[in-house]
Amino acid sequence: MNRRNFIGTVSGAIAGMAWAQSANAQMPHAIAGAIPADHPLQTSWQAWKKLCLTPEGRVVDGFQNSDSHSEGQGYGITLAAVFDDMAAFDLIYGWTEDNLAVRADALLAWRWHPNQTKPVPDKNNASDGDLFYAWALSAVANRHNRAALGTRARMIATDLARLCIVPHPDGSDALLFLPAAEGFSTDLGFVINPSYYMPRAMRDLAAQTGVQALEQVAADGIALMSKMAETGLVPDWAAVNANGWTAPPARFSANAGYEAMRVPLFAAWSGDATSPSALRYTKAASSAADASGDATTVYDRVSGASLERSPHLGYRAIAGLVSCAQSGSVGAAIPAFSTDQPYYPATLHLMALVVQAEMYPQCVPI
Repeated sequence: MNRRNFIGTVSGAIAGMAWAQSANAQMPHAIAGAIPADHPLQTSWQAWKKLCLTPEGRVVDGFQNSDSHSEGQGYGITLAAVFDDMAAFDLIYGWTEDNLAVRADALLAWRWHPNQTKPVPDKNNASDGDLFYAWALSAVANRHNRAALGTRARMIATDLARLCIVPHPDGSDALLFLPAAEGFSTDLGFVINPSYYMPRAMRDLAAQTGVQALEQVAADGIALMSKMAETGLVPDWAAVNANGWTAPPARFSANAGYEAMRVPLFAAWSGDATSPSALRYTKAASSAADASGDATTVYDRVSGASLERSPHLGYRAIAGLVSCAQSGSVGAAIPAFSTDQPYYPATLHLMALVVQAEMYPQCVPI
């Protein structure tokens, strides 16, 4: 599973192709108000930092050669903002600015290699990493009166809109969110990754920075994913042309796998756990459950058949959260946080617990 290679490998190839409910239940939204220091989830945050964060502020992806990427830095700094851990926030911010803010614009280079003479050989960005990074900066700017962070967030939001938001090729007023500034335009249209859309982050950032294209692209992305859900699960990647959406070029996954599992998580975090895309995911997860207890990580998009499974608990946490949020029941099959898993499932696991505590207090893990 090597999810983050696509930003770097497709640029040339594509260009020419035709919490538990507690005394804290009344707290404001976590990204805006932060989880208090005495909240039980703080223990999980400390465990995540020991697993994923170096003393310099680099988020390490152990599954991918211990590289770091803008996704990890964006997720890490968002979690630091959620937990109001300003020491960790400043470490991640400092390392990211020193090592990934190397482009001529305000966006971040997508990947950093620790064991290469030139750690950033490819300066292309990854729009999801930029989105989460700017979301966290803006939140902390507002909460702690740090105007420079707000200015930096606004610069990123402006360049995301300028370089990564494009008109839908069908001639409508709809917008698309590209995975990067380069490499995802084709002669017929564009290639997108639905999991790069995080509606709440887009809406919040639009409100905080005034870059309204982010709010529109969030709404248009939700509509597009609802259309996809009419015929199956939302895929990892898709091509979009004047006639609508279709399967992506062959080098991209058309299944619903490691990328697309973020779609229901982000829908739930955005207050839309009953979206068609999330409902599709829950149905597939329920049908694919077996005695092993391992979570399906790759589904056939159309049939929902399980193609790959993993014992890592973070993948089970998403299904447990979203299923409970949809049913309205009390108690969710969300495992306790575990560091016996690498960066990606561990990060999704902690996110799922944050979403539960903030948005769905009745879904206490059981």
